[in-house]
Amino acid sequence: MLDKVQIIHEDEEAKFAVIPYEDYLQIRDLLEDEEKLEDYLDYLHAQKVKYETQSRHTLQAVKESLGLDEA
Repeated sequence: MLDKVQIIHEDEEAKFAVIPYEDYLQIRDLLEDEEKLEDYLDYLHAQKVKYETQSRHTLQAVKESLGLDEA
């Protein structure tokens, strides 16, 4: 979303952002539904953490860390 934004400048200062109508409808839909917005923000946060975190954990290591090891 928002990867096709056109910025309109006035006196070398950004004044307006023009987005495709479909993107506008998606944004409007998100803003009108609190649960959808929370889900989208959670998704963005997860993507940021995934991008910033280089280490990975195995499922077994996570289970052991949480005390869920069925051994």
